Amino acid sequence: MSCYTYNGELQFLHYKGSFLKPCPGTKYYLCCGYYFLNLIQNCPLDCYYCVLQEYFANNPGIKVFVNLKEMKKEVEKKIKKNKFYRIGTGELTDSLALEGRVNFLPKIIPFFRKKENVILELKTKVSYLTPLLKLTPSKNIVISFSLAPPFIITNYEKHTSPLSSRLLGASICAKYGYGVGFHFDPIIRYQNWEKDYQTVVKMVFKHVPPEKIIWISLGGLRFHLRLKKIIEKRGVKFPMIYDEFVRGKDNKFRYFKPIRVELYKKILSYIHHHSTDVFVYLCMESDSVWREVFGYVPYNLSEEMDKRAQKFIS
Repeated sequence: MSCYTYNGELQFLHYKGSFLKPCPGTKYYLCCGYYFLNLIQNCPLDCYYCVLQEYFANNPGIKVFVNLKEMKKEVEKKIKKNKFYRIGTGELTDSLALEGRVNFLPKIIPFFRKKENVILELKTKVSYLTPLLKLTPSKNIVISFSLAPPFIITNYEKHTSPLSSRLLGASICAKYGYGVGFHFDPIIRYQNWEKDYQTVVKMVFKHVPPEKIIWISLGGLRFHLRLKKIIEKRGVKFPMIYDEFVRGKDNKFRYFKPIRVELYKKILSYIHHHSTDVFVYLCMESDSVWREVFGYVPYNLSEEMDKRAQKFIS
């Protein structure tokens, strides 16, 4: 399967910092205890709402860190045998969008595939699977697709793959032997959002059986004021930033709580219509929102996620 090819300049560098870092999270919202493995900084996909526009506003360009031997040594040193780790490469870039040029997967997948106490999650909005299908798969290598209705993808996710291609890619990965996850993040409200998200969820379960899905995350649109100003300055049309938002405890603008609860409960109901066994969680949300959506608050979300991951790969 093919996708948009980025032909712009890449900066190939030796990274001198720490490759593996815990999610910074925030003390005001529940964090899942994820770890990020940052091999690339910045993304070519140019989604209009993307927070990376803010992160790299003063440091443009795409940086690719080539000293993977040092990365592996660091990971070996930091990972303890008596602990489980969920690690992702999609914090500061799309995990697959640049693979056709950087050729990282043959170097990192065999390395992590052998680690029984690690899930490596590759988050993406593209359908470039050729490198994945040349490698030996494993359920502890999870290919996760960020999903949105076609209206959002067509209008606001500039260089990403269509929804149909992402779901076909998920189906292929699941059949090939990889773990598969889905992320509805950011969930964006607009006139026909209910019907459109319901259709997306229906398509998910048409392509991938529930037992092949490690988890599905839900997260509402959120942003700092700086990002709003960048979007306005660029002149791109993303009217959703003028919806009903309130400044949260983390200083990010979020939908008012009743709106977020409605978004989550609706999409959760769509998922449960097809399966009540799929593990669903909220990304960076408050105790009160968890309670209203799920009827409970996780005592330790990180432990719950670890148990889910261990059960999935066993």
